[in-house]
Amino acid sequence: MKDEHLLTQTVAHHQQKKQEKREGTKLSWWQLSLIGIGSVIGAGFFLGTGLSIKTAGPSILIDYMIAGVTAYFVFSALAEMITNDPQKGTFRIYAKKAFGHSFGFVSGWMYWLSGILIMSSEIVALSTFTQFWFPHVPLWIFSILYAVLGFGINLLGASNFGKIESVFAVIKLSTLLIFIVFGALLLFHIITPSELQSAKNAGISPFMPMGIKGTWAALIFVFFSFGGIAVLGIASNELRDKKDVPKAGKGTLFSLVTVYVLSLFFVMSMVSWTKINESESPFVTALSAYHIPFLDSIFNIIIISAAFSTMVGALFSITNVMISLAVDGDAPKGFAEKNDRGVAVKSLMITAIGLGISILFSFLLPNEVYEYITTAAGVMLILNWGIILVSHIKLHPTYDAANGKFKMFGYPFTSYLGIALILLAISGAMVHANQRIGLFISMGLIVVIYLSYWGVFRRGHKGH
Repeated sequence: MKDEHLLTQTVAHHQQKKQEKREGTKLSWWQLSLIGIGSVIGAGFFLGTGLSIKTAGPSILIDYMIAGVTAYFVFSALAEMITNDPQKGTFRIYAKKAFGHSFGFVSGWMYWLSGILIMSSEIVALSTFTQFWFPHVPLWIFSILYAVLGFGINLLGASNFGKIESVFAVIKLSTLLIFIVFGALLLFHIITPSELQSAKNAGISPFMPMGIKGTWAALIFVFFSFGGIAVLGIASNELRDKKDVPKAGKGTLFSLVTVYVLSLFFVMSMVSWTKINESESPFVTALSAYHIPFLDSIFNIIIISAAFSTMVGALFSITNVMISLAVDGDAPKGFAEKNDRGVAVKSLMITAIGLGISILFSFLLPNEVYEYITTAAGVMLILNWGIILVSHIKLHPTYDAANGKFKMFGYPFTSYLGIALILLAISGAMVHANQRIGLFISMGLIVVIYLSYWGVFRRGHKGH
């Protein structure tokens, strides 16, 4: 009897230790916020904003505020659903609850596929930037190295992943804040270097040189700059306390909108927007007049860290979506199994295969065709925002208004306004031929995913 009691105590002690170990791998709200920042600020902002500025001129600042407000509406809707009805798999589970199994299936696979394509484009960008220092090393070698490193970080588990992503987020935020401080010192003539003459034609006037059409056309590019915000919702499953989801989201989005708008404002205060183009980072263009030593290498390192952390964050989120698909039977059940670190190794491996195929296509396909596909991936990512909002509109009435949990501000007006702004941004893709083709490809991929559900997986889900 005594031995039995001792055995019971030992088992209970081990279970408690395991529980404490699991809790120890959970994230705090500020870690989640930094993961969000790390996943959102990518090479697309440091490098790709040149195209946005060329398309819209200084009015790009309005686009960033519109995209920031829309991202806040999307995250608020997701935060309400998570805090009132915590689920593993986040947004695709709410789509399934709101509109049936097919919606959850389409949303999950859409996100997984777009994540794979975006990751491959980030890896190609990483390889290209690294080749700046090693021009004779083939791109495919760098692609393999970055892919292996990214998977290695994800294999460390949520807690270690959170710490590493936090470091990358701090690097990116610090870079932008230093740039903003430098720009402010120049603007208010606290420092007056001799090169200041180069900025005499700079400024944000005329504010809308390409008219409303230019501002509208650039909106889709700006929305892509916030595309990784869904990572917050997915990573919220790793939070110690689900009540902290809204706090993490507000911290992330406030930081993002502030640094995006201020840094671009100072870019255009330091150099005429007409000198900015897509072939060079706007930050390098703005700073090049000041003869800063090793400027190209400094920004190359920053862009590499930005692209790498975005890729790692995307890998984390799409792996978690694959787990959710497996739990629902929309992917092989084995993909949901986790090891002691809480890592679903099989889901990571299938993602690795998908990424490998996508990287191979990036080298085999002509640049233009690959650009169409990555644009389509971005459009699918933004369309998932729309799915989050329509799911929230349907599910909001089922939540208890008196339970004291988080509620989305301005419902249902903010949800409908968010959907309208998403449609406005996506329709702006019709203005340019390349974006238009990307939009049509995204529609085609969504139809293929939907037909896959009805043609293959539907048989296993009778009655849904």
